[in-house]
Amino acid sequence: MSQGPHHKLEDLFQQCFFSEYRTHLRGAAPEPLYQPASWPQHCHTIHYREDFFASALHEVAHWCIAGSRRRLLTDYGYWYHPDGRGRAQQRQFEQAECKPQALEWHFALACQWPFRLSSDNLAAGEGDNSGFAEAVRSRAQRYCSTGLPPRAVRFRAALAAGFAGIAEPRPTDFRSVSA
Repeated sequence: MSQGPHHKLEDLFQQCFFSEYRTHLRGAAPEPLYQPASWPQHCHTIHYREDFFASALHEVAHWCIAGSRRRLLTDYGYWYHPDGRGRAQQRQFEQAECKPQALEWHFALACQWPFRLSSDNLAAGEGDNSGFAEAVRSRAQRYCSTGLPPRAVRFRAALAAGFAGIAEPRPTDFRSVSA
């Protein structure tokens, strides 16, 4: 049996998705990265930072949103500007991150893990991210009425069963977000 909550998370991901999607979830990476299989007989890998549970939830959220074509591209073909982004780049980042962070929040509730908003721009200092926080909260609430992507529904249910969390959150479960 695996040790630690991140190993349990990896096991649940494996149970949910490996046979259908040939995708592994692996920790201990210096930076998060999605690597598609390099050969048809190989497996895809979602790498999350070190053994950070929240990083694993976040990277799975990206995977659950990515369509079949994007899952054939390294990091789903998204751009990424490192820490120290200017205002325009930060707005772009926040637009791209709203859905995955809202989905991550659903996953966090399902496994009783605290959710923290990530602006991922420490070098820029403590800016006002209230607009981003509101967009993520609103999107998380909207997922309650519009539904999650199909793989996310499956994973959230597995998390709730495995960690005894909230399987079907209500909009009121997404009141405020801490940064």
